[in-house]
Amino acid sequence: MHHRTVRVDGVDVFYREAGRQEAPAILLLHGFPTSSAMYRELIPLLAPHFRVLAPDYPGYGHSDALPPAQYAYTFDHLAQTMRGFLDRLGVKHAILYMQDFGGPVGFRLALAQPQRIDGIVVQNANAYLEGFAPQVKAQMQRYWTHRTPQTEQEQRFAFSPEGIRWQYVTGTHDASALDPDAWTLDAARMARPGQDAIQLDLLYDYRSNPASYPEWQAWLKQRQPKTLILWGKGDPLFTVEGARALKRDVPGARLVVYDAGHFLLQEHAADAAREIVAMFGSADGSEVHERD
Repeated sequence: MHHRTVRVDGVDVFYREAGRQEAPAILLLHGFPTSSAMYRELIPLLAPHFRVLAPDYPGYGHSDALPPAQYAYTFDHLAQTMRGFLDRLGVKHAILYMQDFGGPVGFRLALAQPQRIDGIVVQNANAYLEGFAPQVKAQMQRYWTHRTPQTEQEQRFAFSPEGIRWQYVTGTHDASALDPDAWTLDAARMARPGQDAIQLDLLYDYRSNPASYPEWQAWLKQRQPKTLILWGKGDPLFTVEGARALKRDVPGARLVVYDAGHFLLQEHAADAAREIVAMFGSADGSEVHERD
């Protein structure tokens, strides 16, 4: 695995890369509040089969974290930067792996350049209103409706040390199987100067995603992309109903439901890698599976 940085529209974007340059590319789009580090176990498992690219979005990981006055932290802008990232690396086609925030970024990429997308892996990345956990939806809607110091304070739990750990361990099959370094690293990065404003802006802009769901769903229904859905059924943020809704819109998709949480790779990286290799290296199958 290599660790590199590329300049994209005035921003230094860090990324992890593995595999052969001529192999099919897979772009791993990370979630909140983490970075490409969430793919550390998955990358070497995919590298024999793909050119694996795992960037950090601006504001995350080792990429530049410019203040909001210098970089607008919106999902449109993150997607624009990721398009520029692919351009800079000369990637004409890619499979998208989308987790959490990776969904809004990835679907924007897909709608902007559908010819570039060879398939999608959707892992606990929501694209349906029914996929929101009710308590999460209610809290977010309060913030989206009235951004005040009080509603901002509610959101800060999501990137506090306690909130980050909660996102990792809630709904897992065996929390002792998770590496605590994962949420400890994320919490340390979220504590850096300037992160508060960055994360509050992105969480506020998340309101643009439900508004875009009809477009994403129309794209799925029309294009019927080669689709693998991997879902931790214990996710406290995005329920398995979101996965089932996606499966309804893309009947040929393969849906695998795990006894796991929001970050299912913590428990099932090897299983996920096998599913990805099987799906994108074979004729496909449209089944639904429950996995322990």
